[in-house]
Amino acid sequence: MISVMFMEDHNMEFFDYLFEDAAPGDLILVYGPPKVGKSIFCYQFLYSSLVGGEPCLYIVADYGSRQLEQRMMEFNWFLRPYIQNGDVYIIDLLTRLAGVKVEDSGTLKFSSVQNLTDLMVKVGVSTRSLFRKSSKFRAILDSLTVIFAFNPPNLVLRLLKAYKARISEARGIGVVVHTTGTVEPSIENSLMELADLKLCFDGEKIQAESSAGEKFVQYTITDKGVKNIRG
Repeated sequence: MISVMFMEDHNMEFFDYLFEDAAPGDLILVYGPPKVGKSIFCYQFLYSSLVGGEPCLYIVADYGSRQLEQRMMEFNWFLRPYIQNGDVYIIDLLTRLAGVKVEDSGTLKFSSVQNLTDLMVKVGVSTRSLFRKSSKFRAILDSLTVIFAFNPPNLVLRLLKAYKARISEARGIGVVVHTTGTVEPSIENSLMELADLKLCFDGEKIQAESSAGEKFVQYTITDKGVKNIRG
């Protein structure tokens, strides 16, 4: 079980409930249609981990690392101090694709959605560093949309298998974000098979599915992030 710390006590049960069947080495698939809070949930997952003293890897694939900081600031989640003290590794896959000249620095690394081999090298380096820093950590890949757009689907599936293996070797918890309807159904089925825990967002409820069974909670999105709606 992983305990997800949030700023308000009434949310503790909500996230503990969703993640109670997850264990170190597991891969969690967060999926659903666009604009239902998948990325906001991941920002919240990231920030709660850092506040709780647990380091993280965040792979930004649909936008740049600057945008990640800006989006989190909208919820008063400030990432910069954790970047500066080395508690969060960020791998930015889009900034160079946009033609911006940037260099790796500290725990901020740049790669490309068109170079999955380089991405996995940097994932391996970061997970080993996080493992040395802490006995537990979290890794988030947000999201698969642009990666699928620039690569053959089967190559992306191999990437995910390697990503899961790296996370599992270091005893971390891995998260992958996927927008439904962006790839063929057979590829989506393969994604589902790779995941140990699946969280489906539909804009009204989050349905959690694992080998232990299914459960769901109703939710809404506020200026404090994803919140459960108590019945």
